[in-house]
Amino acid sequence: MSKYDLIQVGAKESFAKTITETDIALYGAISGDFNPVHFNSVYAAGTMFKNRIAHGMLTAGLISALLGTRLPGPGTVYLSQSLNFRAPVYIGDTITAEVEVLEKYPEKKQISLKTTCINQNGKEVVAGEALVMYKE
Repeated sequence: MSKYDLIQVGAKESFAKTITETDIALYGAISGDFNPVHFNSVYAAGTMFKNRIAHGMLTAGLISALLGTRLPGPGTVYLSQSLNFRAPVYIGDTITAEVEVLEKYPEKKQISLKTTCINQNGKEVVAGEALVMYKE
C-alpha cells in the first residue's frame, strides 16, 4: 500500500508560526514587494489597517509549508490554490495554517484540500482550496 493510499478524506493537519519583523523583511527582499503598508509605519497608520501588516502571500506561504512537509507531505506538487484574504495579519500574530483532505483522485494521484489560516484569536485570515499532486 502506498502513502497516497493511506491518506484519508477528512484527514487534517496544522502548522503554526508567529510572524516577525524579520519574516516581513525577508519576504519583501525575496519577492520584491516593498509596498509601504508592510514597511512604513507612518504610511500604514493612515490605512484602514492602522498598522503595518504582513504580506498576504507570506501568510498563504504557511499553507505551502504545511502541504509540502506534513499533509500530504514531501513530494507534494501544487497544481492550484484559491485564496480569500479575510483579515489582516500583523507583526506578532501567531498564524495557524490548517488543511483538510476534501477529495482524492487516485487515477492522477491528486488531492483537493480545504486550506485556512487562523490567527491567535481564532479569526480566519485566509481561506481557500488547493489541488495538489502527490508523488512518493
